[in-house]
Amino acid sequence: MNTVASLGQQALAQQLRSGDLVIHCGAFRYRIQSQLDLIANGLRLMYADYPLAPADSFADFSLKMEPGAGLHRWWRPQVRFSTDGFYPFEPLPLGHAYPQLEWAMNWCVSTRAHHYLMLHAAVIERDGVAAVLPAPPGSGKSTLCAALVHRGWRLLSDEVALVSLQDGRISPAARPISLKNASIEIIRAFAPDAVFTPTTHGTTKGSVTHIRAPREHVARMLEPAQPRWVVVPRYMAKAPACLRPVGRAQTLMTLATNAFNYTLLGRVGFEALGRLVEGCECFEFSYSQLDDAIAVFDAIATGRAGEITGG
Repeated sequence: MNTVASLGQQALAQQLRSGDLVIHCGAFRYRIQSQLDLIANGLRLMYADYPLAPADSFADFSLKMEPGAGLHRWWRPQVRFSTDGFYPFEPLPLGHAYPQLEWAMNWCVSTRAHHYLMLHAAVIERDGVAAVLPAPPGSGKSTLCAALVHRGWRLLSDEVALVSLQDGRISPAARPISLKNASIEIIRAFAPDAVFTPTTHGTTKGSVTHIRAPREHVARMLEPAQPRWVVVPRYMAKAPACLRPVGRAQTLMTLATNAFNYTLLGRVGFEALGRLVEGCECFEFSYSQLDDAIAVFDAIATGRAGEITGG
């Protein structure tokens, strides 16, 4: 099986320029076209273990990352993202090219993959069952996800839970985990063997970087998992780890608030969300120290959550 790593630097650059690079990432295939070295270098670092589909095969999404146009390109180089000739975003500084590619891939999924119920949530798996971590930006979701992935949990997604409308299982969309600002150094210290992109400063999200998904997780990117827990995380500075049971009605409302297409799907979305919540234990979780958080999730996975919550 050919992977991104199997391509030499020149071959990767050539396939990118011609639009022949099709990367298979779990539930989706992405055709990526670009002449930018920042894109080629980022893909080689973050997607080394991902399989390549034939150049003439179907791709769910086609993305083009190109230099900005106009006279300003001479004194303020920019990068533009387009898909099928449509430019959904304003150009960004050229140095933001790789983060913009990841954001563009997220945008393609969240606006088009309506054959799933899509929740803005991280998803991790252990022993065949999954924990869904829904949360708005700034809640510590990605930091917690990155830590758990490097302590025995499998990454299904850092960004979107893809819930089947048929059987309720969650399909992997395992791609690099995004970190920003203070969480970057926290995870560097917590997982020193993790592979990071160079940090990009001055984005709309502050300083950002991405962490490569572990190779063994990429190898299992076609294995869905049954959701068993919904854990709504929140980082609270200097606070002890606290796990609290939450009612299913409240959890359903939280998930609906953090969904990309719940309203669009109508009754089908409501029924899918209801089945998910009905089959899960539901919690709110606040934390400040990652080691404490790992211990709590180990207790959840081994059926000892009641020892922590008093239930």
